[in-house]
Amino acid sequence: ERARGEAQAVLATAREAASHADSARAKLAAEAQALAEVLAVRDGTAARRVVDALSVPAGLEAAIGAVLGADLEASTDPRAARHFAELPPLDPAPALPDGAVALDTLVRGPAALGRALSQIGLAEDGAALQAALLPGQSLVSRAGAVWRWDGFVLAAGTPTEAAVRLQQRNRLAGLQARLAEAEQAAAAARQGRADAEATERAVRGQTETDERTARAEADAAERAATDAEAKARTARREAEQRHERARAAASQLATQAAGAAARLAALDDQVARLDAEVAEANVALRRARENVTGLADPAEARAAMERARAALSATRAREMAARGERDALARAAAARAHRATTLGREREDWALREHDANGRVTDLAARVQEAGAALDGLEAEPARLSTARQTATTALAQAEAAHRTHAEALSRAETDNTAADRAARAAEAALSAAREAVVRNEGEQTQAEHAWGVVAERILERLGAQPALPDPPADLGAEAEDKARRKLERLQREREDMGPVNLRAEVEAEEIGTQVATIAREREELTTAIAKLRGSIGHLNREGRERLAQVFADVDRNFQALFARNFGGGKAHLALVGSDDPLQAGLEIYAQPPGKKLSALSLLSGGEQALTALSLIFAVFRCNPAPVCVLDEVDAPLDDANVGRFCALLEDMVRETGTRFLVVTHHHLTMARMDRLYGVTMQERGISRLLSVDLRQAGEMVDKVPAMAAE
Repeated sequence: ERARGEAQAVLATAREAASHADSARAKLAAEAQALAEVLAVRDGTAARRVVDALSVPAGLEAAIGAVLGADLEASTDPRAARHFAELPPLDPAPALPDGAVALDTLVRGPAALGRALSQIGLAEDGAALQAALLPGQSLVSRAGAVWRWDGFVLAAGTPTEAAVRLQQRNRLAGLQARLAEAEQAAAAARQGRADAEATERAVRGQTETDERTARAEADAAERAATDAEAKARTARREAEQRHERARAAASQLATQAAGAAARLAALDDQVARLDAEVAEANVALRRARENVTGLADPAEARAAMERARAALSATRAREMAARGERDALARAAAARAHRATTLGREREDWALREHDANGRVTDLAARVQEAGAALDGLEAEPARLSTARQTATTALAQAEAAHRTHAEALSRAETDNTAADRAARAAEAALSAAREAVVRNEGEQTQAEHAWGVVAERILERLGAQPALPDPPADLGAEAEDKARRKLERLQREREDMGPVNLRAEVEAEEIGTQVATIAREREELTTAIAKLRGSIGHLNREGRERLAQVFADVDRNFQALFARNFGGGKAHLALVGSDDPLQAGLEIYAQPPGKKLSALSLLSGGEQALTALSLIFAVFRCNPAPVCVLDEVDAPLDDANVGRFCALLEDMVRETGTRFLVVTHHHLTMARMDRLYGVTMQERGISRLLSVDLRQAGEMVDKVPAMAAE
């Protein structure tokens, strides 16, 4: 993830550098093209005017334009009406005053300008050197001041078209050099961006491969650990069962060994008894033989001997049987002793296993206790979450109440603002009426004074007496008289400036009054309409915000569901950025495909961006379905798996919204999932033909073919 983050950071830096380089190159190219169009320099060819054939160092444009002036518009073509003829250089060339530098050493131009440039000197203080100039010579400063041999002087700073053109040409040359550098920098930046993209793709591919490998190994290890744990648990249960069976067998064998030992002791006693009987029989046999020798009857002796032999045979048989049984018991005792030794060793092994099992049980008990402690800790978590939820619900209710309070305050403030605007407009109207009344009163006063003057003149003409004016108030002084005199003079000047009396003044005044009344009425109507429009706009804005918030929530919910479906997981959401007002805010898409970090849409790959955009489009369609939707090559950046998801989503959208989708595509999987195909074929050159195929009807026909063949 760090490598991928570093690669993405390098890629973002490279993209930004490439964008800056392309922007700088575009600016320089646009400026250079504009200058080239202005200078009529295109495709590397220049006009044949002298001004376009000069190569002037930076800073001398104003000097060349001032000293040569309109001569620079002449041509270098001898066939032109105005041109410079190419003459041999002056030999010898008249020397310029000391301190002046000839322009032919600083400026490169056509040979026809050689004489003119050799007799023009560059000097900053040309006024002191003007008297020493020879006929045909001139001095010029860098600022554009000109001193000619015949006494003509041109002040510095006088703009000339030639100077501007030379500056533009120099500017164009500099822009072309900078443009070449900018193109190299842009090419390098694009190469860096391509390298960064390749590195980022390689890192992303390697990271995804490592992640898949690590996930597969982790899954395999988890499955192996689970299988091992299950096998260990099964082995432990089997071992415990074998231990119990061995313990029961050992107890049974111990009982059998004790019985065998008891039987062996009994057999030993029986053998001893039989030995005693055999000894007694031998003694009896000897006695019988002795008695036989003393007997007279051999038949009886034989009979006694036969009886003794029979008794001896029986005794021997019993002895042999006892010996065999004793040997068998001895062998069984040895086998049982060996088995007891083996069982002892196995018991020790099982004791060790039991100790290990007890340790495992102890560990499991500790884990059970830890799980119980964790469970006890988590049991309090729902209560805490419920408390936090209640707190959040309370805070939300308080925030909503505060929002409603602020909304009401805002509504009241808007109402007060409207009333204040209305009052301000009324005050402005009253102020305007008062001003008009003042002007009207002053006019009436002027008319009255004028009428008084006319009456006074008539009285003087008819009666020969000066009419007496009302006495001024007693408290008026010299200052008031002076002020009145100045006002009288001002009014007299205004009367003289007014010109002759307009006999239609009253009629015009009535017309103007009517127009003023009409304008005032229209102004009131416009003011009322503006207020209504502002109210309507505010109402529309509020309703727009509410509807936009509702629609945004629905689109965001559908977008999250469709994104998770298209990507097989992950999460995404929409956010309004840039402003708290939804009507002024911008829209930002945040997406997190499976196995990636949450990022903006611009940081995803082309296929991921296409799937995200399709999720957003279909989320909008779910909120406001349209009867027809045209999709043009939307599956081009998708792979086969994502194309299948896209087609499945199209089918679901058709079922849910009833929208008819027209898909322009070249992907065979998309075409195979459509209901009808339209294509253009050219069977003959220049003649196109439109073909359509109903895939659903074709599929039904294909299904009917086997049935028809069977019939």
